[in-house]
Amino acid sequence: MNTDTGNRFTFADLFETNFLERAVSSFSIIDISLSLLIAFLIGLFIYAVYKKTFNGVMYSRNFNISLVGMSMVTALIIMAISVNVVLSLGMVGALSIVRFRTAIKDPIDILYLFWAIAGGIVAGSGQYLLAILGCLVVGIMLIVFTNKSMNEIPYIVVLNCLDDSAEKSFLDRLSSQVKRMKIKSKAVRGGHGIELTVEVRLKDDNTDFINNLASIEGVNDVVLVSYNGELAV
Repeated sequence: MNTDTGNRFTFADLFETNFLERAVSSFSIIDISLSLLIAFLIGLFIYAVYKKTFNGVMYSRNFNISLVGMSMVTALIIMAISVNVVLSLGMVGALSIVRFRTAIKDPIDILYLFWAIAGGIVAGSGQYLLAILGCLVVGIMLIVFTNKSMNEIPYIVVLNCLDDSAEKSFLDRLSSQVKRMKIKSKAVRGGHGIELTVEVRLKDDNTDFINNLASIEGVNDVVLVSYNGELAV
């Protein structure tokens, strides 16, 4: 340490000591292996929950696998910076230039990304009980709420009919076939009939009632599509 600065410890003094060597020697093979194993198990749990609860347009296996890898990579970073101040400063600077260009199509995917990162952070810091219990609680919450929403999958019925009488007959029969319904839009085209969009909740998975609705006099065609809030599939 420089004598002209008294007893003060400067940033430059970090490089003049064996601080880095002592920090590196503090790593244990058992600690590293256990942290990576816990992070891997957390990633697998996130993988399983994401696959089970996914109800979007197109399932991406690569994105799901990346959640497992993200947990382990985050655990590695936390283990590296938690014991070394110099390395942590350099890591912050290096990670600050990283930019992710992949668009997130579903807001729920952001939750899974943060979940994987949080699991890796906690596992890498050695708080294994918190990591396991926290991930279990989050996973159970997602499964419960997703299963509840999946039982109430909205559907859109698109009707094209000739006149008001056909529309009234259609709505009366539709209301008796579904759990509940709500008119979303109505377009009256002069000389071309009426186009109606209705959001419905089915009583069961049976869609045969659409065939009966299409047989109503004055109804040109009926279309039933599932609806996830953004795109009909």
